[in-house]
Amino acid sequence: MAVSNYSLKVNRDLLDPHFESYRLSLDAIPTYTIELDAAVEELKLKDSQYTLEHMQAFGMFNYLHLDPWYEDSVLFVDCKGRVLSLTVTLDTALGKPREVYRTDPESTSCDGRLCASLSLTSSTWAALSDGTGLLHLLRTGKRGNGSHNKWEPLFSESIGEPFVILHSVSHVEGGVHSIEVLVLRVQKDPEETKGSGFYVGLEWITVSNTAEKGQEKSYSLRKRRSLRGKTVPHYAALEPHGTGLMLASEKPFTFTHLDGLPIERAEPEPMEVEKTDPIYVWQQTAEDLTVCVRLPQGVTKDDVMFSLTPDHLSIGVQGFSPLLHGQLYAAVDPEGSAWFIKDNKSLEVTLQKRSEGALWPELVMGDRRGELVMSDEQTAQIHERLKHLTSEDLIATSDLDKPPVNSQELEDCDGFPDDSSSLVYFDGETMKPTLVVNLGSHQYLFTVQSDPTQMPCLCLRHDVDALVWQPRPEQPEHMWEHVATFNALGYVQASKRDKKFATCAPNFSYASLCECLRRAFIYRQPAPVETVLFNRRQGRQVGQVAKQQVSSLDSDRPILGFRATNERLYILTSSNLHVLKVNNI
Repeated sequence: MAVSNYSLKVNRDLLDPHFESYRLSLDAIPTYTIELDAAVEELKLKDSQYTLEHMQAFGMFNYLHLDPWYEDSVLFVDCKGRVLSLTVTLDTALGKPREVYRTDPESTSCDGRLCASLSLTSSTWAALSDGTGLLHLLRTGKRGNGSHNKWEPLFSESIGEPFVILHSVSHVEGGVHSIEVLVLRVQKDPEETKGSGFYVGLEWITVSNTAEKGQEKSYSLRKRRSLRGKTVPHYAALEPHGTGLMLASEKPFTFTHLDGLPIERAEPEPMEVEKTDPIYVWQQTAEDLTVCVRLPQGVTKDDVMFSLTPDHLSIGVQGFSPLLHGQLYAAVDPEGSAWFIKDNKSLEVTLQKRSEGALWPELVMGDRRGELVMSDEQTAQIHERLKHLTSEDLIATSDLDKPPVNSQELEDCDGFPDDSSSLVYFDGETMKPTLVVNLGSHQYLFTVQSDPTQMPCLCLRHDVDALVWQPRPEQPEHMWEHVATFNALGYVQASKRDKKFATCAPNFSYASLCECLRRAFIYRQPAPVETVLFNRRQGRQVGQVAKQQVSSLDSDRPILGFRATNERLYILTSSNLHVLKVNNI
């Protein structure tokens, strides 16, 4: 299956070209605090974990997990290895987080242990890593409010070096229940002599029920697929039925191993390009063109077949295919043009341009068999035009009364990532990419789970806005659907230098950012105003206003987790869980 390039198609109906700004609202946000019985242990990176990849994967890890299957239910793992769950129904009567599972405390003494990670696989299953290399698949039963079920481990096995879980899905095919888990490691590469010496490894693991019908369920590893890259992916998710993998990253990933064995890729043979002399050579001035076409030996004037119209040229020899044939780049004057045979070796044609001044980039449209020979004067003119692109001086502007632009004075929010960033969909069977989107300046902002039965959405910056995209793997021709827009959020978030986490409500009613310490910013979608407002500059009535709110926690502890539901924001520190009532639904 060949890889196809795909372009994200923006839904113009979801854009607001008249959006002005967010209005700061001083309305208080009700905040409720739960004191934890045991601290949430933040992973402290060791001296050997010094790379940017270690910081992105583990130093910026979100320790709070939102259960997309049950409204306002969050989970986290404390320093005792307990998985704690909290479901909120009434803000003024918050209970304590309830223990649903506990890992073996002896396993946490592993050298090189990472932070515990959790993925809610389905409404009744979860995948857990204790940070030591053990993968636990847990049958949770019905979760949420009123549930007091203890989670039952049906698979616990070491799968190698310590890892964190990125995503997991559950599906049934042919009566066989399977769970797909995607994990991440930052590993040392002994063969790497340049750079940091580390690489990012992803492993796609399939665990299936191998028990016969009527027997007790027994789960075992069925398939392991390994990928390798140089950067931590911004977005990584599995297709709900386990048939594909989607990654957004700054550097490409490739599959390297299947069930521990290297994947052999057929090396494409280098293309041999035969170097041939050009069939014709041409020159031009502002007024005319001169074309010199090589002729077979012994050709006379009577053998030449020449045809010229204002926009078409054909040159040939009787008994041979045309030497030059096609549409001219621009119109010429046939009456002012002529041709003659020079030294019995070539045909020289003079063409008079109908529009003087413009230089042609090519003679005949799409014909690459000729060679353009430029004069020294023309070469000097081109170098002069392109000089500003390589100059170390300030960037010149066309307006002499305005100061030149210095690229070093641009704000951080005006910067964009490298053009190498891409969004790729891999086929699970062939383990090859089938669709690729060049993200270019579309900076990744955050991931949000809008519908638990679908792949997570990803939010990208488009100009100043933030656009939310829903993957649709069942529709290859329309793989990514634009489902929501947060006006100007792309610009706003880039100006927050201390930003740590970003997210939005599953119904896209608001977006939120938080800093490393204390503060959270809430940006609401435009809503109708009750009073009559006018824009003084434009003299028009304002029908909707987008509000911005700021909440400052009464805590000096670093923020470790940050999640949003349609009604509430949840902020986790090492000793407290803060619940912010954002919407009344």
